[in-house]
Amino acid sequence: MLDDSLKEQLRSHFAKLTKPIELIASLNESDSARQMRELLEEIASLSDKLTLNLNGTNTRRPSFSIAVMGEAPRIHFAGLPMGHEFTSLILAILQTGGVPPKLDAETIEQIKALSGPFRFETYVSLSCHNCPDVVQAFNAMAALNPAFEATMIEGGEFQQEIEAKQIMGVPAIYLNGEPFGSGRTSVEEILAKLDTGAAERNAKALSEKEAFDVLVVGSGPAGSAAAIYAARKGIRTGVAALRPGGQVLDTLAIENFISIEHTEGPKLAQALEAHMRVYPIDIMSLVEAERLLPADTDGLFTLRFTNGGELKSRTVILAVGARWREMNVPGEAEYRARGVAYCPHCDGPLFKGKRVAVIGGGNSGVEAAIDLAGVVSHVTLLEFDPQLRADAVLQEKLMSLDNVTVLTQAETTEVHGDGQKVTALSYKDRASGDMRRLELEGIFVQIGLVPNTGWLKDTLPLAPNGEIVIDARGQTSIPGVFAAGDCTTVPYKQIIIAMGEGAKASLSAFDHLIRSG
Repeated sequence: MLDDSLKEQLRSHFAKLTKPIELIASLNESDSARQMRELLEEIASLSDKLTLNLNGTNTRRPSFSIAVMGEAPRIHFAGLPMGHEFTSLILAILQTGGVPPKLDAETIEQIKALSGPFRFETYVSLSCHNCPDVVQAFNAMAALNPAFEATMIEGGEFQQEIEAKQIMGVPAIYLNGEPFGSGRTSVEEILAKLDTGAAERNAKALSEKEAFDVLVVGSGPAGSAAAIYAARKGIRTGVAALRPGGQVLDTLAIENFISIEHTEGPKLAQALEAHMRVYPIDIMSLVEAERLLPADTDGLFTLRFTNGGELKSRTVILAVGARWREMNVPGEAEYRARGVAYCPHCDGPLFKGKRVAVIGGGNSGVEAAIDLAGVVSHVTLLEFDPQLRADAVLQEKLMSLDNVTVLTQAETTEVHGDGQKVTALSYKDRASGDMRRLELEGIFVQIGLVPNTGWLKDTLPLAPNGEIVIDARGQTSIPGVFAAGDCTTVPYKQIIIAMGEGAKASLSAFDHLIRSG
């Protein structure tokens, strides 16, 4: 299953193991079990510290566990961890074998201090680009603390569990048998839920920091670029963000980032953070801004957070990005993650063989319909306008698919369900005025973005759609406060444009600092 080049790479990685590791397989007669055994045999052959045990007793089959020889296993994989999850497997082996996870010392100590038991189960699809981060977070915690146990469950292999739990979005996380959360999450976010005193400690730590010269709010493409440009000027720079990486984390294929033919959103987000860490930038994650207060007599703005903490800075750059726009129709909120989804790459495999709809005829919507057509039985794409807005090449591909129906001038009016999951949607035919109903099991919403600026409405003038109004230099109506990226009135919401706008706002902030003394 593994080519020679990959085997050599793995031999090099496994040379770092300091403890003997046992791979304990619980198999059955399925083809997946045969593949799992083949994979584990190849991996075990790459190091004398790896041993394969075929006498596992896990009730989920096929599955396997990873343990230090002679110890009870704490990390489990139910289903074949290939695709995006292969890296999760390799990291789990390394971390169980004594290679420390790439976490800061404070986070590691926080994990070790928690007392359980914490038995986490994460349901994934192998095409989900958000799932590996969640799986790897729980695996790292289990490797560090015996109170944790982590199991990855591949939804396609264990479809009965998916249906029994009515899971229609991944990653879906359970703690000790009860729902814990869904969607992308980090070690820090998990700890914030488990460690009840963390928020108060974080708020205190924020408020004790010295004032910044430039404080960037948000760490997506715009915020990262702004922080890097500021730090290169040698001024005190801070970045405060609720979700490191921002909206780009939800983007799978990126093929229009000039000089790079293809990358993926999570990879770009990691690269942005790695680049920021080259410079002395104070990066503060999992902090949600609540209010921006006017400059005081010392010329310092105060940014207040929902946890009660505050930061002060001579200038502020708002790069808070945007989020997926919702339909705002009856039933949407009730059936979110129960048939209403926003990430076709993550959740599409859960609808294999089923009928789904895609709402939106722009590039995102048409790309989603094309991807889903290869998995589901039928896709109906609904577009509000008289014609699709996607690029011609995408429309041509869409029209070539025989299991796709395109409805234009279709206004979605309601999501229907049986109390557990989506069963249909209603829409208005805007040409005739007739109301129609589509029987289906999944709805993927792809209708654009909404700026994350609600908390600023009493501070700054906002455009009717909520965007921050800026001039050609990224300056807002308040001297010393700048903005950049998808949250602003700059047209064309593209990653490369956001980066340029972030750099421009940072240079403008530096110029403001020089001129204001």
